[in-house]
Amino acid sequence: MLDLSTPYMGLNLANPLVVSSSSLTGNLNGVKQAAAAGAGAIVLKSLFEEQIAAETAALGKHAEQAGHTEAAEYLQGYGKELGPQAYLQLIRDAVKTVDVPIIASLNCFSRDSWSDYAKKMESAGAAALELNIGLLPSNSGQQGRAIEERYYQILHEVKTKVKIPVALKIGPYFSSFGEVAAHLGHDRAEAPAFSVGWCGPGATKTKIVWRKADALVLFNRFYQLDIDIENLELVAGNPLSSSSEINTSLRWIALLYQRVESDLAATTGIHDSRDVIKQLLAGATVVQLCSTLMKNGFGQIERIRKELETWMQAHDFSRIDQFRGRLSQARSQHPANYERLQYIKLFVGLD
Repeated sequence: MLDLSTPYMGLNLANPLVVSSSSLTGNLNGVKQAAAAGAGAIVLKSLFEEQIAAETAALGKHAEQAGHTEAAEYLQGYGKELGPQAYLQLIRDAVKTVDVPIIASLNCFSRDSWSDYAKKMESAGAAALELNIGLLPSNSGQQGRAIEERYYQILHEVKTKVKIPVALKIGPYFSSFGEVAAHLGHDRAEAPAFSVGWCGPGATKTKIVWRKADALVLFNRFYQLDIDIENLELVAGNPLSSSSEINTSLRWIALLYQRVESDLAATTGIHDSRDVIKQLLAGATVVQLCSTLMKNGFGQIERIRKELETWMQAHDFSRIDQFRGRLSQARSQHPANYERLQYIKLFVGLD
């Protein structure tokens, strides 16, 4: 008997195939289809604070145009409370309808909203929470360390407000991603000082008791920008990934396995069973599927699962933990192969 069960952030998953946050999981019908197809867990489409802000601003604008200033302020405040209600109801309905863990997803920009909305999602019944953090360091006057500190503080503030597991979905664009991952992926009695007040004017440094992220989701695929040269305007790039985009997360999963205490979820560029097997061999706890489901439908989950089972049988594995991390750097006799040596071999030709 093959055992595909996988522990993830303290949750018991039937298999490591997780449906990623996307429009596919933005409604109950999509959640039901994902569960019926055999997903190990489902991440709901992200609640974006910008969407709530835009809706409440529109309400306030209509009131202001009618000359009702107080009404505008009231509607904006009301909208901030009402905006998440549809999302919270989706959590409640999903938890009641399917038997797989439901992971809520949150993407905010203001300081207080991260912890406020996280608490509401926990109360609605989410089994875990995925913080989708995508801070674009476009301000040339902002120091890299200040960006990193915002990640640490978001995690700290949410972890102090909720008891359910918390995952961080982040990108690789840091000067030293290994250091950032180490900070996010370890419990510490005393963390490096970071700025209270989000590194703004008057911010003070403090040291805190540090609690790790329960999982690191690697990596966030940010909005792709393109240019229409005929109409001379900005347009959206291809929103779907390809298998060729797997390499960055594959490398870092292999480097971080057994080097951080957090679970590792691989995402972006995972399209078939070969991609899934590669990530598990590198050390991924789970893999998240998105673009491949948009292209091939939810039936792709069952196809990948069956092909994973066939591969396991061919290699005499009965459980995933028998081969998870087998090709990670931590278990390699040639750790340099994961870093500079391969680059030198490719471009210089040294043996």
